[in-house]
Amino acid sequence: MPITTVLDTKIRRISILNEHGDFDAELGEGLIPDDDQVRLYEHLVVCRQYDEVAFKLQRSGRMGTYPQNKGQEATSLGAAYALRRDDWMVTCYRENAGLFWHGLPMEHILLSWMGDERGNRIPEGVYCTPLAVPIGTQMLHAAGLAWAAKYRGEDRIACTFFGDGATSEGDFHEAANFSANLDLPVIFVCQNNSWAISVPTKIQCSAPTLAQRGIAYGMECVQVDGNDIFAMVKATAEAADRARRESRPTFIEAVTYRLGDHTTADDARRYRDQDEVDAWMKRDPMIRFRRHLEDRRLWDSQKQADIQKRAEKEVAAVVKRAEEIAAPHARDMFDHMFAELPEELRVQRDTMRTSSIGQDPAQIEDAVEVTNP
Repeated sequence: MPITTVLDTKIRRISILNEHGDFDAELGEGLIPDDDQVRLYEHLVVCRQYDEVAFKLQRSGRMGTYPQNKGQEATSLGAAYALRRDDWMVTCYRENAGLFWHGLPMEHILLSWMGDERGNRIPEGVYCTPLAVPIGTQMLHAAGLAWAAKYRGEDRIACTFFGDGATSEGDFHEAANFSANLDLPVIFVCQNNSWAISVPTKIQCSAPTLAQRGIAYGMECVQVDGNDIFAMVKATAEAADRARRESRPTFIEAVTYRLGDHTTADDARRYRDQDEVDAWMKRDPMIRFRRHLEDRRLWDSQKQADIQKRAEKEVAAVVKRAEEIAAPHARDMFDHMFAELPEELRVQRDTMRTSSIGQDPAQIEDAVEVTNP
């Protein structure tokens, strides 16, 4: 019998606005209206200011460990712009720009890194999940959310974000397998920033792209210039359309770079060459986006000065709200744990007594009498 080809495939790479400011009008014209381009750029300026201030909060002892988003903002923002507000954003911890665009109040991220769990209490009507620090676990949550939406007949999809290192985790493969085999409306956005803390991508994966890891599960796969907001919008919009029409997952590899350390607990100078960082500095998504807006006469130096002042004012107000939030009460852990609080826990909440309850059941009755005289 002859030898035949079982699979012959290829992976596209999308780039619309490159690092030199060259714009592919055929691909990008009309993709983002001019007014929205300005709004998106202004949002990036505010988020970059937020990132710098958060870094200083940690360095001054006012906040715990913080992972800077600098250099990667266009990836999550472009995706968030292409999604609907009622779609799920299931993130890890470097997607501030997208989360804020999607409706998450900015102080929630600060509270989370300050160790205040109220930062993870997502407001009603905001379709995102709390930050996921464990590597890869959120992809399973995205598959579950998409499965639930499909089961309920909801026209809603899930978009999950993760790093290049997370594709080496079993959770990624399980989530990908479930999503493809069950025809779930999920978008997998891999933010390939070249480093999984100090481990370079080339050591984790010998394949030409990370995108091809999705091929094994029968997904549509594409690689994108992750610092090109136009390319991210186009790739995500296509994936979202596929998810809604066909209920099929997509794997997007967004090639980007974190310009800062992995977190404030890291020193990337120990494992990264400065020449590499300098080269990626020139590919900063904000620099190319501003150049494009200026070429289109949508932006100028006065507008830049104005948005910078506004960003400083807005971020200062966010910090103030986060730092001046009223202290939590111990009863909060009861109130937000159960839809209907069991009676024995209601007694503990109302009496703030736990050490002896259970050793002597009669004390529960005594406590009930105290709270209900």
